[in-house]
Amino acid sequence: MDRPSPSLARTGTTLLLTVAALAGPFASAATAAPAMTVSDTAALTTPAGASAPAPRNPNPRADPPRTATSPRTASAWLPYWGDVDAAYRDALRHADQLHTVSPFWYEATGDRAVTAHPGDGRRDIVQGLRRAGIKVVPTVTEALGAKDMAELMHDPRRRAVHVEALVRTVGRHGYDGIDLDYEKMAHTGTAAERARVTTGYNVLTADLCARLHALGKQCIVTVVPQTGGSGTAYDYRELGKVADRFRIMGYDLHWSGGEAGPLSSRQWYDAFLRHATATVPRHKIEVAFPGYGWDWDRTAGGRATHRTWQEAEALRRRTGAAYRFDAVSGTPHFTYRRDGHTHEVWYQDARGVAAHKAVLDSYGIRGPGLWALGFEDPGSWAALRAHAVRHRPVR
Repeated sequence: MDRPSPSLARTGTTLLLTVAALAGPFASAATAAPAMTVSDTAALTTPAGASAPAPRNPNPRADPPRTATSPRTASAWLPYWGDVDAAYRDALRHADQLHTVSPFWYEATGDRAVTAHPGDGRRDIVQGLRRAGIKVVPTVTEALGAKDMAELMHDPRRRAVHVEALVRTVGRHGYDGIDLDYEKMAHTGTAAERARVTTGYNVLTADLCARLHALGKQCIVTVVPQTGGSGTAYDYRELGKVADRFRIMGYDLHWSGGEAGPLSSRQWYDAFLRHATATVPRHKIEVAFPGYGWDWDRTAGGRATHRTWQEAEALRRRTGAAYRFDAVSGTPHFTYRRDGHTHEVWYQDARGVAAHKAVLDSYGIRGPGLWALGFEDPGSWAALRAHAVRHRPVR
């Protein structure tokens, strides 16, 4: 069986942070933490490796207009928990870099059931993003496991009902498309069930994308990296043929339920991009950077605690821990002690984003992404801008 999906942690964290947000500490911690400026400007301006030009994208849905001085190359997810308004303002502040925002608003819970999370379809957010020139393409996750999803997707009638439910979700609020982020099916069930998921998902996405394209809407697919046996339930080649954008979640190499370590590494990016670029058109590929980290209690063990960049930095300063940057992986980390326990924190900041984006540059990948708005080091946007200016997308 595949190792736990990187976004299993993301889905679990969604539930944990939603509870925390209702209780108050999550939002208050984010607002109380001091901001940090990026002093390592050299990391943001170091020339990246040479790369071949990406193929021209024949699909105008996937490449919205960009200005010559500030191309919009980035996309980002907007959480429905925590300080949603702050995340929305974060998007507006960086509207000149964002072509798409995907609010994390929906979950497919059955053939025809697309369940809304709190705040779905907020008119002020949708209209505000549109006024800023940003497309609104909400994310839909799925709650069914491999066995149930395989049965749904291989039944033509049930599959058609499901596609119709997704299309109706887009039409109900006039969204610009949909981001299909079906992950539970990819890391549950037996190998035979996941093999049926692979073939069924190919048909489902082909049907859905055809419907959305007929309406002039975007069809985005989000997947986990295919390395070390992970993500094998996704057929990159077939999904890459039908999707307008192919998002790879470049985080949780080490996750909340595993051993402490970097959330990503340059070597890992190189490995999954070598495979992805051999199977998916480069102009469709987006790689999402983490804007957060994990805090492992090495004394007690158990699951790690989620930390946004701001929370991690505030914690590091409050405990007097030394900032360390792992040159091998290209990620920051620190250790501290509390109540007799030793904690190890790995996270991502602007310096790490700059180190990782050089790998994207070397593969000609011009679509950076962010999980998630309101989590990140503000200096990361300068790193992404440097990436965009150095490798301006083909119109």
